[in-house]
Amino acid sequence: MPRESTNEDNLKLLDSLIDNWENETIEFKEASNDFDTDRIGRYVSALSNEANLADLESGWLVFGVKNKTRAVVGTGYGTDPRRIDSLKRQINDDTDPSTTFRSVRTVSHPNGRVLMFEIPSAPKGIPIAWKGHWYGRAGENTEPLALDKIDAIRSQSHLMDWTAQIVEDAELSDLSPEAIAVARRGFAEHNASRIPTETIESWTDEEFLRHAGLVTKRGITRACILLLGKPEASYLLSPLMAELTWKLVGQEHAYEHFGIPFILSTTRLYSRIRNIKIRLLPPGELIQREVEKYDQGSVLEAMHNCIAHQDYTKHSRISVTEYPDRLEFTSVGSFFEGVPDEYALEGHMPRSYRNPTLIQAMTQLNMIDHLGYGIERMNRSQANRYLPLPDYDLSDPREVKLTIYGRVVDEGYTRLLMQDTELPFEDVLALDRVQKGHLISDVALRRLRNKGLVEGRRPHLRVAAEVAEATGTRAEYIRVRGQSDEYCCALITDYLKKHGHADRATIDAIVFPSLSSELNDDQRRNKVKNLLGKLRKDRVIHYEPKGENKGWVLG
Repeated sequence: MPRESTNEDNLKLLDSLIDNWENETIEFKEASNDFDTDRIGRYVSALSNEANLADLESGWLVFGVKNKTRAVVGTGYGTDPRRIDSLKRQINDDTDPSTTFRSVRTVSHPNGRVLMFEIPSAPKGIPIAWKGHWYGRAGENTEPLALDKIDAIRSQSHLMDWTAQIVEDAELSDLSPEAIAVARRGFAEHNASRIPTETIESWTDEEFLRHAGLVTKRGITRACILLLGKPEASYLLSPLMAELTWKLVGQEHAYEHFGIPFILSTTRLYSRIRNIKIRLLPPGELIQREVEKYDQGSVLEAMHNCIAHQDYTKHSRISVTEYPDRLEFTSVGSFFEGVPDEYALEGHMPRSYRNPTLIQAMTQLNMIDHLGYGIERMNRSQANRYLPLPDYDLSDPREVKLTIYGRVVDEGYTRLLMQDTELPFEDVLALDRVQKGHLISDVALRRLRNKGLVEGRRPHLRVAAEVAEATGTRAEYIRVRGQSDEYCCALITDYLKKHGHADRATIDAIVFPSLSSELNDDQRRNKVKNLLGKLRKDRVIHYEPKGENKGWVLG
């Protein structure tokens, strides 16, 4: 996880922005105490679109710097954190597709306080609009986005986006009325703050589909057929296997295929999953707590993400495999941008997508969050229910496999979560990996050690003794860690006091049960050898080679 920027870092960044003041992706404003939110929204649209065209990660809106002279004068805007939070929400609500600031940095400059708003680049193929209008820059002026710039952004994905292609033979009659009705409801929920529901209801189907980005002047897109097509229209997508497959593995075996329309199929597939209640006993409580084995929102989020990010050029189906203790979701195509931890911990917002047309439509229909918050939500949902966090397997570059767990892996970890609900999420994620025997970074390990949450050496890290004691898992902790050397030596000497002598096989049988369960038999034998060597060196015992007391004896 990258370190948090310091004021010195931000001062250097401010200087570099001032040095590049002619750049169309940077805007300076004095903004002494207040600034019109509508103007900020226009700047967000313009700077985001220009950052895309300049192939930059971000544009910048800077308050507290004079626009003409670039002199730092300071600003009183947004001194109340609630004002900044309100601004973020409003920007998110009135941009399309929704976006907000990647960061808002407060800089202490010798000449006054400076606010730097980092605005993420528009995603490939999708210009950002403010209140229904696209904006761009011409030098230092903010104005409607020029048509050639709109075309330049849209053309970034048109040739490579499988879901944007027009299905030549498709007609509106190939779409499911039930699916369209569900899509309208989702669209109304997503756009409730800016489009009245009665307006949406007054649109014809074609008008609605145009607003949702599923139909263009050229015709019906593949994305539209995937989400809303009648089952019998699947031939229009041939040779694609347009299916979601559910498979049950365990004591029982079953499977079922779910075709288009995908907007309905995910809910139907979810109904096949055995989502029973499981019980957990919080520390110090007598009544068990019941939670659902799987959170419905997380399961649907996982399926919708599979649909959104699948590489459809591979003509493969999406699979959901149900095991007794977990669900595995598999989609074809590599993890498109970044790594899962960046989304879970850092709020990473992707700059581009494999299927921008499909993703924009699914966002409009309230099926996914295109800002990348879905992974974070799934992780927090599992943690809030005291269950292991989801795992991403990216070992095969041709596919992405996501596992959502439906049972406790390590009781100690679960009890720790139930006892300490204030743990920072980065610690929850690191402890989750410890319980599963997965690797964690050096930084995360140092953090957990400093807090006394783990002990042991790689690869045998475990929950610390103090935590095990506090959470009522001392017995499990001892089983994994093993008893102390002093305890094991006492087992040997106590036996010799009672029985007089013992051969090596007998001593092994006495000590082995008290050694760590993580050791194999060879390692246990070597451990006992070292204990005997220590006792002999201290002249507590010695080996008698002959006679009726042959073997290890005291003294």
